[in-house]
Amino acid sequence: MEKAIERFLFASRWLMAPMYLGLVGALMILLYSFVVELVHFAMALPTLGVDDAVMGVLALIDLSLAGNLVLIVIFSGYENFVSRMDTADHEDRPDWQDEVDFSALKLKLVASIVAISGIHLLKVFMDIEKYSPEKIEWMVIIHLVFIISGVLLAAMDWITNHAKTLKKKKYDTKGLIQP
Repeated sequence: MEKAIERFLFASRWLMAPMYLGLVGALMILLYSFVVELVHFAMALPTLGVDDAVMGVLALIDLSLAGNLVLIVIFSGYENFVSRMDTADHEDRPDWQDEVDFSALKLKLVASIVAISGIHLLKVFMDIEKYSPEKIEWMVIIHLVFIISGVLLAAMDWITNHAKTLKKKKYDTKGLIQP
């Protein structure tokens, strides 16, 4: 009975696979939005001022960062929670793919969110007259919350890893763990 339950629980990880496939669909939607934005940007080229050009580029960067974020979640989430991808010998396999565990995934996600939030703030600052001071204040506060959350997550990971290292050294020096 115990083995059957464990096999069932282990197999339940495959329930996540359709979610990662759905994220591939979301990536296609981001690609469509990117192409639409790029065409709109290119069509406005003859009348584009410097500020408008920067805003257009920032919008494209924003979409590409969101796409990168989705791709990181798809790759690392699938490999960490569902199954290993059999692409080790593929010449285009990203170097980071084997190195992104759940802890690294959290940090990459927060870093991407901070970058996206920063780009949004930059777009607001470049067109500041369109926004009320209250809205700008809230956007800055939210951005700072993202930054502080990222720093706290990184600190927690550092503390956890440092504690593991100290514990391992303690056991190694007492001879409790054989080399």
